Amino acid sequence: MKRVTGIGGIFFKAKDSPTLLAWYKRHLGIDVQQWGGTAFSWADVEGNPTGGSTVWSIAPDEGDQFAPSKAPFMVNYLVEDLYALVATLKQEGCDVLEKIEDSEYGKFAWVIDPEGNKVELWQPPAGQ
Repeated sequence: MKRVTGIGGIFFKAKDSPTLLAWYKRHLGIDVQQWGGTAFSWADVEGNPTGGSTVWSIAPDEGDQFAPSKAPFMVNYLVEDLYALVATLKQEGCDVLEKIEDSEYGKFAWVIDPEGNKVELWQPPAGQ
């Protein structure tokens, strides 16, 4: 079984998210959207779209979306078979959060790494 196949997103908190978002937009040219981030579309070496994207997002510091982690960031990793990976991680003694979310955006689960960082596992919907 493959485990992680790529990075689906990078999320981090900011003390002043509007100012930081504006800085990234102005100085690095990131196309920041109203929801607080952007999606970088994947392409091959010739620039042809290959399907898929990586999300980059900044959240307000006071949010609890990374709880129970106290880290100001979370990485979302792509996986092919979320349920199989979650079962394997549990067998290996990893701290897997019980909640598994199944939505129009795909399937999500979370594991806490040995340093207390919340890691998001994402199986995109079929065809994406």
